[in-house]
Amino acid sequence: MSTSPAIMPQLISVDDHLIEPAHLWESRLPARYRDVGPRAILAPRGDMKLVDGVWREKPGTGDDMAVWWQYEDHLYQLKQIIACPGIPPEEVQAHGVTFDDIAPGCFEPAARLADMDRNSVEASLCFPNYPRFCGQLFAERKDMELSKLCVEAYNDFMVDEWCGGSGGRLIPLCLVPLWDAQLAAAEVRRNAARGVRAVAFSEIPAWLGLASIHTGYWDPFLEACEETSTVICMHIGSGTKTVNTGPDAPTVVSANLIACNSVSSMIDWIFSGKLERFPDLKLLYAECQIGWIPYFIERADDTWQTHQWAQGERRIPHPPSHYYRRNVFGCFFKDTVGIEMLDRIGVDNVMFETDYPHQDGTFPHSREVAIDLFGHLDQDSVDRIARRNAIDLLGLDRAP
Repeated sequence: MSTSPAIMPQLISVDDHLIEPAHLWESRLPARYRDVGPRAILAPRGDMKLVDGVWREKPGTGDDMAVWWQYEDHLYQLKQIIACPGIPPEEVQAHGVTFDDIAPGCFEPAARLADMDRNSVEASLCFPNYPRFCGQLFAERKDMELSKLCVEAYNDFMVDEWCGGSGGRLIPLCLVPLWDAQLAAAEVRRNAARGVRAVAFSEIPAWLGLASIHTGYWDPFLEACEETSTVICMHIGSGTKTVNTGPDAPTVVSANLIACNSVSSMIDWIFSGKLERFPDLKLLYAECQIGWIPYFIERADDTWQTHQWAQGERRIPHPPSHYYRRNVFGCFFKDTVGIEMLDRIGVDNVMFETDYPHQDGTFPHSREVAIDLFGHLDQDSVDRIARRNAIDLLGLDRAP
C-alpha cells in the first residue's frame, strides 16, 4: 500500500531579521534627543573586528561609503553580511554598505512581503539588527531615560509600521528595558495589550552584566510574560559573548561553537527552577538549530538523578526533560542531524526559520530547503514544523 508524499504548506519563519530604516528613531524620539539618539549618517567604509560578539569599528578615509549608526559615543556600520538576500555566499563581503546597496525587503515592509511571497513564506517573526538581538545596545548606554525612549520607539515602529499593514503576516517581536525588570514587565504588558505575543530576551543575561536567571530579580518580567502568554525569544548571540578558543582563532570557529550559548541558556533555565514556578512560560531558541538538544536533555536528566549532592538540584521536582517538553521550543533551517533525531527532540517542539536577510539564510529557496530537510515526514509532522507549531505558540490568526 503506497503512501502519498507530504505536501509542503506555506512556511511560517520564526527567525528572520529587520534592518532598521534610517528614520526609525529620529522620527519618534522627542526633539531634545534627536542629536544624541540613534541616527543614520553616511561616512566612508571602515575597518571592523568582532570582539566578544560586538563589532569594533570606525569610519575610514576611502571613497566607498556606508551607512553608520551613531548613538551617543557608539558607531556601527551597516554590513553586507547581514543584508544580502539572494547574493551567492561566495560573493558576500563583510564591508559596509548603504541602503541603496541592499534589497528593499531588508527594511521596507511591502518589499519584505513581496520577498516572502517569492520564498513561500506566509508569516515571519523578525529580530532586530542594529540594537543587537535583544536590544542590549540600549542597556549599555549612558542616558537610561533616552534608552527607555529608544526601546519604546522601536516597539512602536515594530507594531505600527513594520507589522501594522501586513495583515498579520509580519509578527511583532518587541524589546524591553533590560536594565530594569519592573520596566521590562511594564513594557511586556504595554505591548501585549496591542496584540504582541513575543519578546526578545538575552540567552544569558549575566553575560551582559545583568542579574542571573537564578536570582529572583527577573520574576516580575517572567510573571508578566506568563500572564500575557508572551513567548520569551532568545536569539543565538543575544548574550553578546561568544565562545572562542583563543585570541588568534578565526571568527568561523566562533560561528561553529555559538550553539554552546543556547545549550548553556537552556540548562540554565531548566535548573533555575523558573519553569516550575512559572509553568506556563514558553521559551523559544532561535538560529541555534536543534541537533544538540537530545544529548543535553539526556545528560541533564542523568545529572538530576545522580548528582543529588549538587547545589540547587532540588529546586525542580521533575526531570529536566519534563520542562523541556512543556516549555522549550527551537527552530532550524540547516539541520539534517536534528531531523534524524526528531523523535527524541519532539515534533511539537520545533519550527522552521529562513534567517532572511542574513548571509547563511535560505532565501529564495526556503521551500526547497524545507522539502529536502523534512518533506519526507508524514503530513501531520510536516504541517507542524512548517507552520502549525508556530501558530499555536504565538497565537497567530492563520490557518493551521
